[in-house]
Amino acid sequence: MRSLPYHGRSRPHGGRRLAAAITAGVMAIAAVLLASRPAAADTPWLSISEDGYASFSVPVASIEASVGPVSQVAIEGNFGPSFTWAEFGLTRRGDVWSGVLGPLRPGLYSYQVTGDDTKGLKDPTNSTGVASKPLWSTFFVPGDAARLLADAPQGQGGKVETLTYRAKQQERSAQVWTPPGYAAKGPKAYPVLFLQPGDGASATDWLDLGRAKQIFDNLSLQKAMEPMVVVISDGDGLQELRKAVADRYRVHRDPAHQAIAGVAEGGTRALRAALAHPAQYAYAGSFSGLLTDGAGRTDAYASNRHVKLLRLYTGNVTDPAYNATYRLMKALDRARIAYEFDGVNPDAGANWNAWQENLIDFAPRLFRKVSDHGPSAGHGKLKGEFNPPAPGTTPTPFVTEDGFVTFETTTAFTAAERVKVWANWAPNGSWLRIPLSRAGDRWRVTVGPLGPWFYYYRWMVDGVSVKDASNPTKVTSEPTWSTFLVRGDRARLLTDVPAGQGGKVESMTYRSGVANQDRTALVWTPPGYDPKRAQPYPVFYLQHGGGQSYTDWVEMGRAKQILDHQFLDGDLVPMVVVMGNGNVSDFNKELLENIVPAARARYHVSDDPSQQALAGLSMGGGQAFGVLKAFPGRFAYVAAFSAGFGSAAGVDAEAINSGTKLLRLYVGDQTDFVQPFFMTSLTTLNNLGIRYEFDGVTPGPHGWDVWQKNLIDLAPRLFKR
Repeated sequence: MRSLPYHGRSRPHGGRRLAAAITAGVMAIAAVLLASRPAAADTPWLSISEDGYASFSVPVASIEASVGPVSQVAIEGNFGPSFTWAEFGLTRRGDVWSGVLGPLRPGLYSYQVTGDDTKGLKDPTNSTGVASKPLWSTFFVPGDAARLLADAPQGQGGKVETLTYRAKQQERSAQVWTPPGYAAKGPKAYPVLFLQPGDGASATDWLDLGRAKQIFDNLSLQKAMEPMVVVISDGDGLQELRKAVADRYRVHRDPAHQAIAGVAEGGTRALRAALAHPAQYAYAGSFSGLLTDGAGRTDAYASNRHVKLLRLYTGNVTDPAYNATYRLMKALDRARIAYEFDGVNPDAGANWNAWQENLIDFAPRLFRKVSDHGPSAGHGKLKGEFNPPAPGTTPTPFVTEDGFVTFETTTAFTAAERVKVWANWAPNGSWLRIPLSRAGDRWRVTVGPLGPWFYYYRWMVDGVSVKDASNPTKVTSEPTWSTFLVRGDRARLLTDVPAGQGGKVESMTYRSGVANQDRTALVWTPPGYDPKRAQPYPVFYLQHGGGQSYTDWVEMGRAKQILDHQFLDGDLVPMVVVMGNGNVSDFNKELLENIVPAARARYHVSDDPSQQALAGLSMGGGQAFGVLKAFPGRFAYVAAFSAGFGSAAGVDAEAINSGTKLLRLYVGDQTDFVQPFFMTSLTTLNNLGIRYEFDGVTPGPHGWDVWQKNLIDLAPRLFKR
């Protein structure tokens, strides 16, 4: 069975042929998974495991009571590459929409529940909120990388209160953080930082999404920043706000003890304040600021004299400020205005995950001497502007050397309302949908950085699955899918070997007595295959999953590339690999009476059981177990990927142990829905006394990211015992 990342009416891994192809073992899995699991109204919709997996379980009744009946449900959140906003589809199982995503990196995540693309609702079981986004909730994944975002011990942090003031004849409010130990009276005055949000955002976003209180609390407790008062406002009426702060709080009034920073348009305001009025603030920080007019007529002498720190921050190429920051730095260099650059954040774009890091870097630099003026650890140089190819350039997508991928549609979807790209780029290969934006008469988006690996995707145009017509790759069993490869060491075994050095893949036609038709298998022969050599070749029968095709191991599993590399690396016993069609009612008969005889007639392969192997994924793994039970010893090497053993009735454990040199089992992590059934199978095998090897949990879902890794592990183990 294929990976099932979405899970309403339409699935990226299909399902139209699944019912006919599914085996009894997988039917058992389905029966367990589809059992009704009603949830109480107050049961949390979200739970986070210690290792960072987010499990969502949304009652159907709650959805329908809020927005009416829906055919699909997604969790929208900052789960995508670079923490971009993405959609994670849930599966309906009985009375609950559910799904598991992860492992997520430590940090703060925001999300909302959405039905049928347009019907949004807030998770009523999550007490967190975002003032500017009423449907959003948040959750925190703890970890060392996010330790400064965690709540400080009770009673040890600073305080946040609301300051009301008048500006432009209106009553306004700001949020004010005062440090631990702050007292309204005393001889000591505090410096002050004015912190700005972006346009269309709320000042409270710095608290709800930016974790500003936690950051300041933890930095203060570590004595990593000067005690200061922090004023968070929406940016309007700064002069009036500064006066109100000075009247209410024990702060310095002189510019040398004043700082300003902000995100996006708030960063632009901070830049303009520092450059146009350098005598007002001694410190300025721009987090993804979009100052497009450069340094303007800034007085370089005045700026360098009064501004002690002007520090620029940007995310990676997905940040709209990336090019603007490059142009600004050039302008500042020409004007000879002193500034610092934090370097390009490789792992985040224009979002709060990046801006949290910016604040953590910026705050300790204020109102004190620091020795380190360089970029943050892991940040790189901004060498030039990022400009993807011109519209209409084909083929697509466009992949940079560092893993940023730009998708572009044709002009066929000009009238569409929503276009999304759905791909296996969530943690460990789960599927997420990312919206594209209009670009003239096309739609575009840049996603990344993606780690080196093999990726597959499809368009979703107003809810309909569509193939990227500009991508020449194809997947026979899934006509709307396209693929691409991000090169790198991790993906070496999935890349093509040099021309002429690999093995060959040929089609083998055979007569299926079970299906009563001619059928096809794909056969890989190793480099240097010699049909006349004295010793027949070992043979490995490799099966696909439910709803798939005999072509999938080549088109999706990258079997040819994996086998080619492992052979050239000297890790693989020369063998013939037969990938047959397992979509039949009686696989045992199909394999033994049709596929195996056809392979022996056409290829120089052994009929010795010790030189035969059988493996498959999901349904194919269940079929491999079925052959093992019915014909123990017929194949000395047997493996199952993401499949369960099933019933123990009539199993001859002694025959299996005596006739099997290797029984090796694989399964994905908790995002693989087969995992509970698989783990039960291990107990069954233990109780029967059957010897096996368990590879351990393979990180990833019920999908090709896992099964490719399984084949990579299995193939070098065959025919060596």
